[in-house]
Amino acid sequence: MSRGWFTGPIADARWSRLTTAVGLAAYVVVVYAVIVLGGGALMGRTGSPSLSLSLLATVVVALTFERVRRWTESASARMFHRSGSSPYDVLSHFSETVTGGYATEELPARMAKLLAEGTNAEWAEVWLMVQDRLVLEASWPAGSHADEQPLPAPGARDLTGAGRRALTVRHGGQIYGIFRLQEHPGVALSTVEERLFTGLAAQAGLVLRLVGLRADLAARRDELALRAAELQLSRARLIATQDEERRRLERDIHDGAQQHLVALAVNLRVVETVAAKDPERAASIVGLQADASRAAIETLSELSRGMYPRHLADSGLGAALRAAFSGSVVPVVVDVSDVRLPPTVEAAFYFFASEAVQNAVKHAHASHLTVQLLTSDGFASLTVADDGVGFAPEQATATEGGSGLANMHDRIEAIGGVISFEDSRGRGTRVTATVAV
Repeated sequence: MSRGWFTGPIADARWSRLTTAVGLAAYVVVVYAVIVLGGGALMGRTGSPSLSLSLLATVVVALTFERVRRWTESASARMFHRSGSSPYDVLSHFSETVTGGYATEELPARMAKLLAEGTNAEWAEVWLMVQDRLVLEASWPAGSHADEQPLPAPGARDLTGAGRRALTVRHGGQIYGIFRLQEHPGVALSTVEERLFTGLAAQAGLVLRLVGLRADLAARRDELALRAAELQLSRARLIATQDEERRRLERDIHDGAQQHLVALAVNLRVVETVAAKDPERAASIVGLQADASRAAIETLSELSRGMYPRHLADSGLGAALRAAFSGSVVPVVVDVSDVRLPPTVEAAFYFFASEAVQNAVKHAHASHLTVQLLTSDGFASLTVADDGVGFAPEQATATEGGSGLANMHDRIEAIGGVISFEDSRGRGTRVTATVAV
């Protein structure tokens, strides 16, 4: 017979159960001997046992058996060290243990340890409800390979493995977490340990509520911190973009419209000078200034269209996108109705689509693109789809240019919208901007 049968937690459990059974059998024998045999001797009946005394002994055993069984199981558990202390001691000191001198973040680990040691489990876990979803908060022994498989529905049996148990922790009818444990192979929880498991789950509701509130606040704090960092980066990018756009506009005005206007002013001064001496020459120069003024007007018109497309203001998003993509080297199908959206949304969608199409033309190697607008339930969504090679959004900043996605995010997030990606390597990409209208 192997040595493991005599030592270890499984052996301790077997010896504990055997001791309990022997103790209960001895108790029944003692009760029978004292009442039936001792009572019969006092009554002078040493022959066959008295039926009335036998019934009395049966009643006494029935009334006291459960209490004696509990005491025997507790005593045998202490004798064979199934846990560091009696399960009843663990349960009675639970509130003091989890609330006395421990920081809130330490409570789940403390509770997992109590649960594992009090029930003699192989491991125990404390799952916490944070932002309406269950997360594994602590396990014991610390660093052990506990189970992170999906939990059963609250109140249902845990069927993810043999000897696995789970109890839902509630307070005031609200679910705040789940206690989970794994029995040792071949060693089921005793009745006392099952009651301890149930008792701990019943007492832990208020504690898990406190821990859950703290975890929820921490998650929201981290979310707000991340959002603040994103806003700061977005603001810095917007400022840099505005500065660059201002410098570009200065260059365009200086190199284009300003030169035309300077030339026009110089020629008009020449006309003024020669008008008295040579009227015919002056008339000829004035005639030429009509072409110069038209060139200046066209240059200014091009500048204004670069800042805000004329078609967008006059005819709406669909007409502006069709005009913008009419000369694209990759065919672009614009599926946008004549519905008008708020000007800020139309402008954001226009520049978003322009950036997305430009990125697809440069990097996707697509044969065609589609731009589609959908509106429903107070939201408008503009999708740019291609049939190209696809890409990983998280790696997009490493591509040439590097600012395309950042610009798109800044445009849409500035009006409270969101951008989502659907990428399938080798089968194209869909990028969608959604805004409340």
